[in-house]
Amino acid sequence: MSVIRSQIVGCGSYLPAHAMSNAELSKRVDTTDEWIVERTGIKNRHIAAEGELTSDMALAAARAALANAQMDAQELDTIILATTTPDNTFPASATTVQAKLGLHHGAAFDIQAVCSGFVYGLTIADTFIKAGQGKNILVIGAETFSRLLDWDDRTTCVLFGDGAGAVVVRAGTGEGSNADRGILTAHIHSDGRYKEKLYVDGGPSSTGTVGHVRMEGREVFRHAVVNIAETITESLEATGLSVADIDWFVPHQANRRILEGTAKRIGLPLEKIIMTVGEHGNTSAASVPLALDQGVRDGRIKKGDMVLMEAMGGGFTWGSVLARW
Repeated sequence: MSVIRSQIVGCGSYLPAHAMSNAELSKRVDTTDEWIVERTGIKNRHIAAEGELTSDMALAAARAALANAQMDAQELDTIILATTTPDNTFPASATTVQAKLGLHHGAAFDIQAVCSGFVYGLTIADTFIKAGQGKNILVIGAETFSRLLDWDDRTTCVLFGDGAGAVVVRAGTGEGSNADRGILTAHIHSDGRYKEKLYVDGGPSSTGTVGHVRMEGREVFRHAVVNIAETITESLEATGLSVADIDWFVPHQANRRILEGTAKRIGLPLEKIIMTVGEHGNTSAASVPLALDQGVRDGRIKKGDMVLMEAMGGGFTWGSVLARW
């Protein structure tokens, strides 16, 4: 039986030039390198330059992904940009990327699911392709999260960074088995009861300002480990696979302790995790595609590998995508 499969055929990423170390950060806020590393595993984070926009980073990642896929931008029919930090309240920053790629056809739109945005975007792309609504879809995660931070709040400003990652998803075919190349299963969730555990205290219809990130760290940690483990189990049960079948786990890069706690909970060896949080910090919707691109570029992720991606973010939102590379 022939089935439509959404195949990830290219990936790319972009990081701002300025890498802010913990030592540099400690000059701005009462913290130390030891305190940050012990609690988060983060050593550096990249900060966008003055005038550098989310769409600028998204465009750079998009071009890299298209080059990796050996695809001309004109072949795209849809652009999905996951971001919490758009250039403007409107229009969607995806339309800026569309214009700068020279596209005058198809659709381009933003989605907002905070750190889960890229996983949501991949799920939407997969749904579009299976429904015949698209054949070549660009999915981007891009953030200038540094512009949402209260730089006097050491519980949040030490965690986040800026960057962008992108993938090209192309319609292909398979036999309907787990041996097929492409997305095998995708699941997304949300629970708005926990909004105040992780949120920004501003917005167009509330304060008329951008606002700053506010977080109850322990509560977020507790829910993250449980929710992430459950959605991983969900993906495995949907395909009949086991943890042992996963070649690479590419998670949202929020906190090293969360990643280690999740791995322990599901019985996944740490050496199977693509972990970039130490050098990137938490780049929200950009973190999964940034880690994915690094794993591909350094040769760890190879054709035929089983790759599990997951994320959890404010809302709470969370989800997972299981794909054969």
